[in-house]
Amino acid sequence: MPLSETAPPDVGSDTAGGDERTHILIVDDLPEKLLIFETVLEELGQDLVFARSGNEALREVMRQDFAVILLDVNMPDIDGIETARLIRRYRRSAHTPIIFITAYADEMQTARGYALGAVDYIMSPVVPEVLRSKVRVFVELQVMQRRVRRQAEERIALAAAQAARAAAEENSRRADFLAHCGAELGASLDVDVGMRKLLALLVPRLAARALLVLRGDRSGEFRVLLCRPGAHGGNLRFVAQDHAGFAAPVRAALEHVLASGQRLTVPGDALGLDPGQHAGLGFALAAGAQAIGVLVIPLDEQLDRALLGALADRAANAFENVRLFRSLQAEIAERKQAEGRLRELHQRKDEFLAMLSHELRNPLAPISNAMDLIRRLAPDEPRLGWAIEVCERQLGQLIRLVDELLDVARISQGKITLQAEAIDLREVIGQAVETVRPAIDARRHRFDATLPDTPVWLRGDAARLAQVIGNLLGNAAKYTGEGGRIGLALTVEEGAAVIRVSDDGIGIEAELLPGVFELFRQGKRALDRSPGGLGVGLTLVQRLVELHHGSVSAFSRGPGQGSEFRVTLPCLHEVPAPRAPAAEVGSAAAASAGRVLVVDDNLDAAQAIAHFLRFAGHEVITAENGAEALARAASFAPQVVLLDIGLPGMDGYEVARRLRELHPTRDALLVALTGYGQADDRRRVDAAGFDEHCVKPADLERLQQRIAVWLQAQAAPQRSRAPL
Repeated sequence: MPLSETAPPDVGSDTAGGDERTHILIVDDLPEKLLIFETVLEELGQDLVFARSGNEALREVMRQDFAVILLDVNMPDIDGIETARLIRRYRRSAHTPIIFITAYADEMQTARGYALGAVDYIMSPVVPEVLRSKVRVFVELQVMQRRVRRQAEERIALAAAQAARAAAEENSRRADFLAHCGAELGASLDVDVGMRKLLALLVPRLAARALLVLRGDRSGEFRVLLCRPGAHGGNLRFVAQDHAGFAAPVRAALEHVLASGQRLTVPGDALGLDPGQHAGLGFALAAGAQAIGVLVIPLDEQLDRALLGALADRAANAFENVRLFRSLQAEIAERKQAEGRLRELHQRKDEFLAMLSHELRNPLAPISNAMDLIRRLAPDEPRLGWAIEVCERQLGQLIRLVDELLDVARISQGKITLQAEAIDLREVIGQAVETVRPAIDARRHRFDATLPDTPVWLRGDAARLAQVIGNLLGNAAKYTGEGGRIGLALTVEEGAAVIRVSDDGIGIEAELLPGVFELFRQGKRALDRSPGGLGVGLTLVQRLVELHHGSVSAFSRGPGQGSEFRVTLPCLHEVPAPRAPAAEVGSAAAASAGRVLVVDDNLDAAQAIAHFLRFAGHEVITAENGAEALARAASFAPQVVLLDIGLPGMDGYEVARRLRELHPTRDALLVALTGYGQADDRRRVDAAGFDEHCVKPADLERLQQRIAVWLQAQAAPQRSRAPL
C-alpha cells in the first residue's frame, strides 16, 4: 500500500508553530524504510514528503522548498549522488541541506557527497534519536531564516516600494524612448536613412560618438557610417567609411561580433579614438540566428548596456524588415518577369501552332487540288483508283490534324467565335456519325446509337458540336480493336443534354485519367506509335464544349476495360419554329464558264487550281506575285480572281484594293485563298474588298460551284453573292 506524500500536520509541535511548518523530503526506494523514517520523524510535527526515486525527488524539489533532504545513496534509477548533483542545479535547492543515508560509505563516495554540499552521512540502520536531532537542527534553522527574512522584508518594504516606483518611472522613460526609436527606425524603408536615424538617436544622448556597420546585399559588402558631434557641439557629422580601410585588429573584432552575435570590445580607432587609451564596445544587431550588423560606441563604465542592447535589437528588426521588403520587391519583380516570360512562351506557342498550321496548308492545298484533278483525268483502272483513295484518305487525315492544331491555337488566343443558333442535337449527331462512319466500318466495329424520338434543342454551333462528337467517336474507333463495340447515347437529364460515347477498347490508365484533356497529353505508345494522333483532339473537345457552357468528363476502369466520355450541354427551354428548307443550288455549276485569274506564289498550288478550272471549261491564267497579277488583270479582264494573301512584296490585301480600283476588275468576284482563317483575318479580307474567304486547302468542287453560280448570276438582273 503506497505511503501518502505528506504526513498529517502536528499542530501541537514544539519546534514550530502551525504557521511555520516546514517540509522534509525523504528519498528511498524501499517502502519499509520510508515507513521507518515516517515513524521516527513524525514527532517533529513537520510536513513529510516521500519520494521513491531520484526522478520523483526532482519533481518535488521543483514544486516546493525543503528544510532538509534525506537521500538514500543506493537507488535503482538514479543513485543518491547523481540525484544530489541534479538537485544542486536548481536555484531553489542549490543550498538545501542534504543528509545521505547509506549502509556503507568509502572515502571516495563520502568526498563526492560533501563536494555536492552534503551536510552529513548517516549510516543505515539509523538511530532514531540521532536522526531526529540532526533533522530538528535544520528545521529550526529554516524557521529562524523565515523569521529573519520576514523582519528584513518589513525593514526594506518602504525602500523597496520607493525603488520600485523609481524603477517604474525609469522603465516608463526607457519604454517611451525605445518606442520612439522603433517608430523612427520603422518610418523609412531606405537603409541609408535608417542608419542616420539610428546614430542620431544615440549621439550624444547615450554615447559621445557611434559607428554602425551593416552587411551589404552581396557577400563581403558592408555599409559603414560614423557619427560624431560637430565642432563646439554643433550639428552631428556623418562620415561614411570603408570597411576594408580599417586596421586588421578592428576588422577582426567586427567580424567576430558578426560571427558570434556577442558583445565584444573593439579597438578605439574604429571610432576615430586613440586605440591605446580608448576602446569601443560592439553590440551585435541580430536578426534571428544571424547578426546583420555591429553598433560600436565608446566603452564607458556608465553605459546603459541594457538600453543599448534593446535599441540594437529594435534596430536589427528595422533593418531586417527593410531587407525583407527589398527581397519581397525583388521576388515580386522576378515573379512578374517569370509570368511575363511564361505568357510570352504561351503566346509564342500559340503563334507557332497557328503559323505551323498555316505553313502546312500551303503544301496540302496543291496536293489536294492535284488529287481532285487526277481523279477527274485518271482512266478507269482499279489499282489507280485504289491508290487515289489511299492518298485522299491520308490527305484528309493530314488536313484534320492541321485543322485541330489551328483550332487549339485559336481557342488559346481567344480568337474562335461560335456561329450559334437553335439546333436539334440529333441532326448534329447524325452529321458527326456520317463523318466517322468510314473509320468505324474499316475496323468492323459494332456501332450502337440510341437517340430520343423527340428533338433535343439547344443553342450552339452545329459544325463545332459535330466536331466534338466526331472527335470522340474517332477516338473510340482508334482505341478500340477490330470487331469491338462503340456506343453513342443521347438523353435529356434535368434540363441538360447528355451525350455518352463509350467503347470496350484499351481503356485509360489511372495516372493519365485526371489529365486526359490536357494539350499534347497521351498514354503510352508502342513502337509502331499506333493509334497515332497529336494529343490535341480531347483538348479541343473540352474547350469547344466549355465555349458552349457545357462540361465533358472521362471515365475508365483501367487498361483493357474500355472508356466512356460524357458531354453535358444546356438545352433550350423554348423550341424554335422549324426552318424553311434552303433553296437548292441545282446544277447551275456547269451552266457557265468565264475568265479566271489565279494568283499564288506557290506555283504548284496555282497550277493545280488552274488545271482543275480549265477542265471545268474556264479560261484560266496564273500570276506569281502582286505586280504580275495587276498587269495581267488589266489586259485579261478576269471575271473571277482567286488571290493568295501571303504574297511576297505586295500582299493579297493590297492587291485586292488595287484590283477594285481597276476598271476591268472593279466588279469581279474576288476570292481570298489563305491559310489564315481566324476572325481577324476574315475582317481584314472583308475590309480589303474580297467577296469570299476560302481557307486552304480549298474544296475545288465547292469553289467551282460558287464560281459557276456567280457567273450565271452576272447575266441575271440582280447579282447574288451567296457564301461558300
